[in-house]
Parts: sequence; C-alpha cells; structure tokens
Amino acid sequence: MDKVVASAAEAVADIPDGVTIAVGGFGLVGIPEILINAVLEQGATDIETVSNNCGTDGFGLGLLLEKGRIRRTISSYVGANKEFARQYLAGELEVELTPQGTLAERLRAGGAGIPAFFTPAGVGTAVEEGGLPLRYDGHGGIKLASQPKETREFDGETYVMERGIVADYALVHAWKGDRHGNLVYRASARNFNPPAAASGRITIAQVEHLVEPGELDPNDIHTPGIHVQRVVHVGPIEVGIENRTVRS
Repeated sequence: MDKVVASAAEAVADIPDGVTIAVGGFGLVGIPEILINAVLEQGATDIETVSNNCGTDGFGLGLLLEKGRIRRTISSYVGANKEFARQYLAGELEVELTPQGTLAERLRAGGAGIPAFFTPAGVGTAVEEGGLPLRYDGHGGIKLASQPKETREFDGETYVMERGIVADYALVHAWKGDRHGNLVYRASARNFNPPAAASGRITIAQVEHLVEPGELDPNDIHTPGIHVQRVVHVGPIEVGIENRTVRS
C-alpha cells in the first residue's frame, strides 16, 4: 500500500515512447512541473499529451514541446505558447482542440469506465461537423482534418457524442498526499488534476506535503488512492506567473 517512490526520476523511469499522458494543471497553476522535467530528462518521445493547455514557452509541457517530444496533443486552450503555434502551423504537431468542459468530462468519463457520452457543447459547429485542422501540411493547407461526430436527439435537443479518454499515464500535482495515494488539492490548483488522475492507467502524483495514512480527513480527499499508483514528495512549489501586469 505504500506508493511513495524516492524520486521523480524513478517514478517516470518506465514511461516508454509513443504513450498517451494526461497532465493536470491550468496555465501554470497546479501543473506537475517536477514530473514533467523528469520526463524531459528521461527521454521518452513521440508522446500524445492530454492537457488543458500545452504549457507555456519554456515551462511545463512547453519544455517537452520545444524538444520535439510531443507528437500529438488534445487540448482546449493553446494561445499562450508561440512554439506551439509554430509547430502546429508548420505541420510538426497534431492538435485536437476540444471544448474545455468537454475535455474535463472526457477525462472523468474515461476514469469512471464510461466509453462515451452526449453533450450539447459543439453542436452546429466544426466540433460536430468535422473539418477542424488536426495537422497542417506546412504550406497553409490542411493535411488531416477532424471527422464528423455522431449526434442524437434527446427531448427535442441535439447532442454530440464524445469519447471518454483513458491515458496510459497521468501526471498530477497535489498539495497534500498520503502513502496510500489519497490526494488533496489546494484552491484553484485543483482544476484539471482530479479528472486527469482518474483517467490514467498509471497515475503519478507529485505532492508538496506527504502525510501518513489516516492524517487526511476522508471528507477532504479529492482523489482517492485507488486512482494513484505512485507518489513523489517534492516539497513546496512556487507557482509561476503566466502574464505579469504592473503599473508604472
């Protein structure tokens, strides 16, 4: 039951090339930066990431992106990364843009064993009808586009079917965790971490504060240990500022 491993490097050592990794965080808040850096050092490549955004230039998943280690990403917001935009438009990166709430539910559904669900988000748009550019050809044309999705009508309203996501690995950040893998997130750093943690076949959590089993109130636990296979104690993390705005 003791799921604590000695280091981030040990926790990610067996991640092979070509895997799908779900990653928690929103912008720079709640991202598992220590684990991402460990994957960078470990060398895994040809990765598909599932994350709200793909990091920023020089930080988080942006580091893996800069090294050409990400082949494909499923994301909902990608506007804060110039290298992301360059790779996407150059045809070097495949991108599946997904409405934000849909992405959260796809991860949650995958973790709950639900293969698909219906949602109104995206009905009547290219999300439903297809044609979204997944990959460009590097010359302004579309090399690969999304396909139309199944729809059904419920109570007179149209809904589009979305598939649940089950990732090979998940990397998440928690404020507190115990040796059994129970996790507590802090404030807005909770964001995408719970659904990401649930979606991973092997979920690795970096925790700021490691406590003993029984110290966490069961009512405060956000992710139960059944979803977590490895825990790494990383100590307090300073949250970066994505866009600093000051007045003179």
